[in-house]
Amino acid sequence: LHIAILASILSLIIYWTIRDRYRVRNLNGKHVFITGCDTGLGNSLAKWLDNKGFCVIAACATEKGSQELQSCSSLSLKTVNLNLADSNSIARAVLFVTEQTAGKGLFGLVSNAEGTAPVGPTDWLTIEDFRSVLDVSLLGLIEITLKLLPLLKKAEGRIVNLINAKGLMAFVGGGYSLSKWGMEAFSDTLRIEMQHFGVKVSIVEHGFFKAEEVNSDIIEKYLFKLWNRLTPEIRDSYGEKYLLE
Repeated sequence: LHIAILASILSLIIYWTIRDRYRVRNLNGKHVFITGCDTGLGNSLAKWLDNKGFCVIAACATEKGSQELQSCSSLSLKTVNLNLADSNSIARAVLFVTEQTAGKGLFGLVSNAEGTAPVGPTDWLTIEDFRSVLDVSLLGLIEITLKLLPLLKKAEGRIVNLINAKGLMAFVGGGYSLSKWGMEAFSDTLRIEMQHFGVKVSIVEHGFFKAEEVNSDIIEKYLFKLWNRLTPEIRDSYGEKYLLE
């Protein structure tokens, strides 16, 4: 019994010793760029990494989000406005990151932004409803990643794509699940290709967070909005009962 206990303790010591070797050290001067920092997970991560000593560059969609984040962070945290559906906005953000890193390269890119997600049966939606999600959550993510790859390769950095696990379940029509599966495929391909350059690519499939809970009243309101714009033929095929169930 004593031998078994000693063996367990020794195993734990070896495990912690190996694990500690993989911790990032000398955080000063290591820049991490995070998207979707107005609220929720991106906002919390930006604060946490800033507190740890990283040079955080936080992308926010609104000026209000930027001001609130800066008000409760250190002076080293920088914010930049970013609209992932706009190539010009992406280009400006990439230029800002390039200037902030000052030739050191980018240690980390964390992609967290999500597009709006119209909820409803597929034939209630238009192609624009799909684009409103895919332009931000998939195509925007791909575009900014491609433009930041030179900086990431220079620093032999890492890419972390945050994916809400609920998007990996095809339970509703629209672009939300499509964008999450697309992120998975893009990340898996990029991981293999970037190994040659020492750049790591990871996916974090997170669960539900209180900050991200969607108000059922908002969903219901959007469903009625979709219903009211349907053609009479589609409405008749579903019937009023379908909407109220």
